Amino acid sequence: MIKKLIDNIVKKDAPIVVGLDPTLKFVPKHLLDECFENHGANLKGVSEAVWLYNKAIIDATYDLIPAVKPQIAMYEQFGIHGLEVFKRTVDYCKSKGLVVIGDIKRGDIGSTSGAYAIGHIGTVEIAGQTFCPFDEDFVTVNPYLGTDGVKPFVDICNSNDRGIFVLVKTSNPSSGEFQDRLIDGKPLYEHVAEKVMEWGSASMEGNYSNVGAVVGATYPEQGEILRKKMPNTFILVPGYGAQGGKGADLVHFFNSDGLGAIINSSRGIIAAYQNEKYASFGEKNFADASRQAVIDMREDIRSALK
Repeated sequence: MIKKLIDNIVKKDAPIVVGLDPTLKFVPKHLLDECFENHGANLKGVSEAVWLYNKAIIDATYDLIPAVKPQIAMYEQFGIHGLEVFKRTVDYCKSKGLVVIGDIKRGDIGSTSGAYAIGHIGTVEIAGQTFCPFDEDFVTVNPYLGTDGVKPFVDICNSNDRGIFVLVKTSNPSSGEFQDRLIDGKPLYEHVAEKVMEWGSASMEGNYSNVGAVVGATYPEQGEILRKKMPNTFILVPGYGAQGGKGADLVHFFNSDGLGAIINSSRGIIAAYQNEKYASFGEKNFADASRQAVIDMREDIRSALK
């Protein structure tokens, strides 16, 4: 699966992933009004508004980007209707040729991790038929439980041509409370990086592994260190834009081949119309504002890499 992601990145010349992380404050009022009228002012109505919001943004950007990253919690907050929209979003993105990274951050004891892996990137056999429950291409994985929690995902990667991104150094301000703790003379995130390399060696596809890492754009110095420690690992980099990361911070997340990293922006793109820079588009043209935000992000990263 990592080869498909790389091929998409090269084809679009854009190492960018759009985070489809909808919240009510991002969804334009006219979409909410329409869906409340058709479905009621309830969880169903909200979920349908999220679907129309997602679809418009996807339609406006899919030709520019290689991948999307829907964050499942933003859909779970609306219950079963929200999860149905999550699945609809995954399927629609894949129909547009996009790689889908399910941001689910799962990781548990072996049997539970196995069930999570099957549900999101694996298959279920029922009465002689094969089903793909959520059917993402990649998912994010929390490594806190160690190999017991990660190996079931790696096994599914190998049997179903899928991939994972393991949390190594996350972009949030308090990540250092645990991740920066020194253990045997080096921070915990370096120990996790070593395990990512070990897990990834069992799932290589060309020069890169199907086992990637999550390293936040907000920590560029650590990103440079981790890039060197994980030369065969693709890095998913959250934290661009709204969290403060910018193109100049990202150079060292990439390998000398120009590959090795994909940069995520969520609200900086999907809520671009609320940014003063794109206010001229107006609320009704929110998807056009998102498209322009993608173009600007792409140029910022290209300029930095040059």
